[in-house]
Amino acid sequence: MRIPDFTDVLDAQRRIRPHLSRTPLHNYPAVNRLVGAEVFIKHENYQPVGAFKVRGGINLVSRLTAEERLRGVISASTGNHGQSIAYAARKFGVQARIVVPQKANPGKVAAMEGMGAEVIFHGATFDEARLHCEDLAREKGYRYVHSGDEPLLIAGVATEVLEMLEEEPRLEVILVPIGGGSGAAGACIVARAVNPRIRVIGVQSESSPAAYQSWKQRKLVEAPNRTVAEGLATGTAFALPQRILWEHLDDFLLLSDAEILRAMVWMVEKAHTLAEAAGAAPLAAAYRLRQDLAGRRVGLICSGGNVSPEQLKQALSVGAGDLPRSE
Repeated sequence: MRIPDFTDVLDAQRRIRPHLSRTPLHNYPAVNRLVGAEVFIKHENYQPVGAFKVRGGINLVSRLTAEERLRGVISASTGNHGQSIAYAARKFGVQARIVVPQKANPGKVAAMEGMGAEVIFHGATFDEARLHCEDLAREKGYRYVHSGDEPLLIAGVATEVLEMLEEEPRLEVILVPIGGGSGAAGACIVARAVNPRIRVIGVQSESSPAAYQSWKQRKLVEAPNRTVAEGLATGTAFALPQRILWEHLDDFLLLSDAEILRAMVWMVEKAHTLAEAAGAAPLAAAYRLRQDLAGRRVGLICSGGNVSPEQLKQALSVGAGDLPRSE
């Protein structure tokens, strides 16, 4: 697999522009006070599918060959990647099939079905769903779309950081959530091309640390996958994003699920927005790193806002608990 470069990101931006509007980049005084820095939140939760991955879906599906379009596409997802493929497939007249874990987020499942995708339930975890998806792709001849090991997906999602730097070119640090790592890989590609002094920091749950451990060890490893944040929930690392992260990611932080859930409440209280757990993780990381970030210009990628009522109740319960809500 070829590592995408900055020209691929520029080309992806050109392809995506007719189909997706720019998402806002907002600064909130209450978030600035919480972190002690000038913080800019990129609202990918405002995308038509509620998450950043739709950028990659548009970029990839728009380039399928005529033969691939006839075969249709298949992918595995905990929800946001599947929505992006379903959205793009509907737009370009392609049949999509998405394999999800048995307990996938009901709202995300309903959205995929509403966009015309066939949703196939299999297994208890994303990785079990992914292996079944790969079996189906081989058996049926569908065009398999891996959620991380696809250069066109990475180039597509990288356009979110390109938009951030076009609007706020003086950003010094960018915090990005990591599940499979496509978003962080894209952030690294753009930051290194535009301003190599920008620090890109990845964020993952300590309950699902496969990407973190792979980054630390410089080899692909598996790890337990127990986080409540489905956007961060992978039990195995992906080769292509990791190759990029090994070379360019400046730092990687693990957070507890409690910290991430608390940050979901902060996003409601201080940024007036609904963020899913993965989308709130960068704010949790910024709070953890607030002494290091003091006085700096910081970008946070709110990767998505697809929250189930049950997840929101859980976040509110944690946010109202013993952990300090703000300082």
